[in-house]
Amino acid sequence: MSTQIPDALDRAATLLGAADALLVCAGAGMGVDSGLPDFRGDTGFWQAYPPYARLRLSFARLADPIHFGADPTLAWGFYGHRLGLYRATVPHAGFDVLRRWGARLPGGMWVFTSNVDGQFQRAGFADVAEVHGSIHHLQCTVPCGAEVWPADDVHVDVDPETMRAREPLPRCPRCDALARPNILMFGDWNWLGARSERALRACSAWLDGPEHGLDGPAGAGRRLVVVEIGAGTAVPTVRRMAESAAGGRLIRVNPAPGGLPPGSGVSVPLGALAALTELDARLPA
Repeated sequence: MSTQIPDALDRAATLLGAADALLVCAGAGMGVDSGLPDFRGDTGFWQAYPPYARLRLSFARLADPIHFGADPTLAWGFYGHRLGLYRATVPHAGFDVLRRWGARLPGGMWVFTSNVDGQFQRAGFADVAEVHGSIHHLQCTVPCGAEVWPADDVHVDVDPETMRAREPLPRCPRCDALARPNILMFGDWNWLGARSERALRACSAWLDGPEHGLDGPAGAGRRLVVVEIGAGTAVPTVRRMAESAAGGRLIRVNPAPGGLPPGSGVSVPLGALAALTELDARLPA
């Protein structure tokens, strides 16, 4: 570990030690230490899914709602496999570190994430805003109404050689049309975003209001610290949220080089689990 990293960790720990509220902004890099595949670029995606490499199908092409109409077994092969993968994945110890930090802060904690995997909820977090939706909820492909329902009873059988789903595929309980995950996909005009929007509004109200006995907005009357973890620049939603909310108290955790706006906080060039473990060791018990 270079001398710059311990210095960054010390400065980040100082920010955390003075915090009375915590906003966690998480991208795909948060799940890598749990064993989830890294979809950074086509090469990483194809290493995780060789059948798609043979077909020369990229993540962006597969994460397109058009396939639910044009090729539903291909669409549900992709999302059905991911649903099974996320259900079988155990959140790494860094999730527990974050949860413990939030539990002892008077202002509590919210999570803002672009991830659709449900790992934060599985790790015991209650206040989670999923800006791109959740694979653990479904909607109608038509859609015939505004209903979004849990995918708890849905099990999709996927052929591992072809990555195509076998019938029966999930159906809408209202009109029997094909169902799809309640995820915002590329070029998606039919996504039903009300479920995500409710959580986003609650997160915004927490940031702007005097909840948890604190005085005034997050940036004015309390010491909010933002921990951004594993967020990239290809889809900058998480980074923008972190930078706008931090008020100069941003801890950016990402092994890839990435500059911070001047005076915005501290960059910690480590993976999620390593950074959270090191920071936890620097904080009072």
